[in-house]
Amino acid sequence: MNFPTTRLRRLRHTPVIRNMVNETKVDLDDLIMPLFAIYGSKVKNPIKSMPGNFQLSVDLLVEECKLLSDKGVQSVLLFGIPEHKDETGMVGAHEHSIVSEAIRAIKKAVPNMYVIADICNCEYTTHGHCGTIVDGDVDNDSTLETLAAQAISFANAGVDMVAPSDMMDGRVGKIRETLDSKGFINLPIMAYSAKYASAFYGPFRDAADSAPKFGNRATYQMNPANSNEAMREIELDIFEGADIVMVKPALSYLDIIRRTKDTFNIPIAAYNVSGEFSMVKAAAANGWVDEERIVKEILTSIKRAGSDIIITYHAKEFADYIR
Repeated sequence: MNFPTTRLRRLRHTPVIRNMVNETKVDLDDLIMPLFAIYGSKVKNPIKSMPGNFQLSVDLLVEECKLLSDKGVQSVLLFGIPEHKDETGMVGAHEHSIVSEAIRAIKKAVPNMYVIADICNCEYTTHGHCGTIVDGDVDNDSTLETLAAQAISFANAGVDMVAPSDMMDGRVGKIRETLDSKGFINLPIMAYSAKYASAFYGPFRDAADSAPKFGNRATYQMNPANSNEAMREIELDIFEGADIVMVKPALSYLDIIRRTKDTFNIPIAAYNVSGEFSMVKAAAANGWVDEERIVKEILTSIKRAGSDIIITYHAKEFADYIR
């Protein structure tokens, strides 16, 4: 039937009916808050390009997790800033690496907090790339050894999930095989499966001190123009044992999220990355947008596109918005 018999505005007339027919809802259970761990005590270094975010020493990181838990945010994703870096990133796999220490402290003080550890090398290498450099580029296969060692270190510390973000070929299979061989058969892997070589990562590189000292990451992260390639990457990660696949960034890649949802029967995460966060903060600070409304709209769009899980720096403030 057509107008005037059919009037779609009838179901928009009051808040009650709008909520009743609401198709997409973002819950706190959907959200993961990224956090940055650094050595020291009582250290709270502001990340200038990401207002409201900090590099936190483990003691303050624990307090932040307590606050997040009290607000209803039950999952965090950890990144680490080491005291010293090396050529391969193996410093990130040491028993007392900053992330391993943070995992132990959080799980002891906030046992209900679900702790996910990012696995990569860019924070830990002197050159800022995601693996071992051979002949001017990241060597894929030797980097797999470092990544697997990180996974075991984090597993021994008590992590709930590992999340390889490096985009090396075969890394999910290598990590799965290594975890299983050490008895960690129940530890899930959330793979950064379609991670694009994006300009939206700029503020994160300030936060994690991970900017490459030469070149860029185009030889291992994906071309932003490619969609079919993303499906191949995701399919390979599933075959290698990924339990969750991720699309990163989120907002410029909503089509990839939707295509992934339509193609694969697997939980999907999306990373609402630092550049996306910082643009909202800058616009809100200038009075150009209503921050609460735009944050809700962005997270809803990511969920509507098909993401089951959203990694976002807005998680804590979103908890305040919906209380």
